[in-house]
Amino acid sequence: MKKVALLAVLSLFLITACKKGPAEFVLKGTITDATFNASLTNATVKLYATGAGSSVTNEIASTTLDSEGNYQFTFEREKVETYYLEVVKENYFDLYETIPFSDLTIEDDNVYDFSTTAKGWVRFNISHPGGVPGDVLEYIREEGKIDCAECCPGGYRYFYGAVDSTFYCVNDGNAAYSGYYWATGSSGGSGPVWVQTPPFDTVDIYISY
Repeated sequence: MKKVALLAVLSLFLITACKKGPAEFVLKGTITDATFNASLTNATVKLYATGAGSSVTNEIASTTLDSEGNYQFTFEREKVETYYLEVVKENYFDLYETIPFSDLTIEDDNVYDFSTTAKGWVRFNISHPGGVPGDVLEYIREEGKIDCAECCPGGYRYFYGAVDSTFYCVNDGNAAYSGYYWATGSSGGSGPVWVQTPPFDTVDIYISY
C-alpha cells in the first residue's frame, strides 16, 4: 500500500514538472511619442540577445506597437548576457536600449517604458559669392540635437573665401535649433540664427555676408 501511494506521489510530481516547462521572461512596456505627448503607434519593435561569453547578437522576437503604444514579448530564460530592444518608425529617431539579463525576473512582468521624438530638419544656406581667400565665416551651434548618428557635428564650423553651400541638420520636431556666426574679411558681420524645426518637415536658415 505504501509503495502504491509513493508511486502515485512520484507520478504526480513528474506530471507537474513536465507541465511547468522552461522558465519564461515577460518583457513589456509602452513607447511614447514625446514630440506630440502621445503614444507611439505602428512602430516595429525587435528584441535581440547576446549569449553569455559571445559577441554575436541575434534577433529573437519582433512585434508592432499597438494603438496604445504597447509591446510585449514572452521568451524562454536562457544563458544570455544582455538583451537589446530596438524601436524603429519612419521619420522618428530609432531607439536601441540595453536590458541586462541580471535585471530581469521570472516572478513578475518586466516593464520597460521608453520615448522617442519625431524628426525635423534645418537646411542651412550659406552664401558669400564675392568672397576672397582671406574671408572667413565662423559658426557655432548653441541649441540642437547632438546625440544621434545622423546629427550634425558640434563645435565650430568654418567657411573660407567665396561660399555657396547648402547642408542639412536633423533635430527633434517642435524643438529649437540655434547658433551664432561671425564673418571676418572683406565683408564682416555677425549675429544669431534661430528656428523651430517642424515635425517631418524642413525649415531654412540663411546666412549671407
